[in-house]
Amino acid sequence: MDRRPGETPAPRRGRLPLERYIEGVRSGDRVILARAITLIESDREDDVEVAARLLDALLPDTGKARRVGITGVPGAGKSTFTDALGMHLIQDRGEKVAVLSVDPASPVSGGSILGDKTRMERLCLEDNAFIRPSSSRGQLGGVAPRTRETMLLCEAAGYSNILIETVGVGQSETAVRSMSDFFLLMLIPGAGDELQGTKRGIIEMVDAIAINKADGENKPRAERARVEYASALHLFPAPASGWAPRVVTCSAVTGEGVREIWSMILEHREHFEASGQLAELRSRQALRWMRELVILGLEGELRRDRAVALKLPELEENVRLGRATPFAASREVLSLFRKEK
Repeated sequence: MDRRPGETPAPRRGRLPLERYIEGVRSGDRVILARAITLIESDREDDVEVAARLLDALLPDTGKARRVGITGVPGAGKSTFTDALGMHLIQDRGEKVAVLSVDPASPVSGGSILGDKTRMERLCLEDNAFIRPSSSRGQLGGVAPRTRETMLLCEAAGYSNILIETVGVGQSETAVRSMSDFFLLMLIPGAGDELQGTKRGIIEMVDAIAINKADGENKPRAERARVEYASALHLFPAPASGWAPRVVTCSAVTGEGVREIWSMILEHREHFEASGQLAELRSRQALRWMRELVILGLEGELRRDRAVALKLPELEENVRLGRATPFAASREVLSLFRKEK
């Protein structure tokens, strides 16, 4: 059925009216919040339109939370640490925390385990905690395609702390830097050559490095790793922000060092707010977000273009068989798209 410009699509079966989403999120209803996140994760065209209206309506309620990105090597204990940090925020500080955890999608089936709730045994039982596991769905950058939008919904729902736990360190697992205020890299001692095993690009972007599992027999190794990384950080140019990245040790199991890490995050926040850099950082992030969405939107338009859809299978087959170069085929696809426009 045709709609007038600007008219909200009629709710399809299973989708709530827009006003119900807005009221539910603002009131902190966790069930409605979860359904709102499912809405913004949908690729259906009518859902996308309603999701955009929802985010516009809730925008004034966002931006006040502390946004902390947590990444690290596989097995570093990111989920256990996040559980411990979240419990500190709830029990010791009386605050609310939302955890956005991203599991890698299988390159074969596209499926994801989404098991972070089982790894955060204490936090998942807390009324003041909201844990949303999402699949990366093949998205580069260590985050899910709608992590930023999910973060805004959680802020509008009253969560003053947003912890974004990524799928792990890799060549491209750095997108979380572009959506967080504080970027924490988690490592473990005794996992081979400490310095060679970590990408330089990640090291240059971190606000702090935490050597986890610094308990029992691991303590001396953790301290050696801390000294090595602290020395390595001195080789990098001093950040323009004036914040000198630190290297600390902690144990997510015993809780040792967790409180101190949060105190460091608060110190970082105070430094950035006092200097006006937090507002500037958020502005740059918003611009980058917009540009990424424009590119994603153009890719979607390209795939839906009729002329491209008719020609693309033939071009892909020619490239696969070596009858055409990827360069030439891509230029023909873009040429077809422009003609349609």
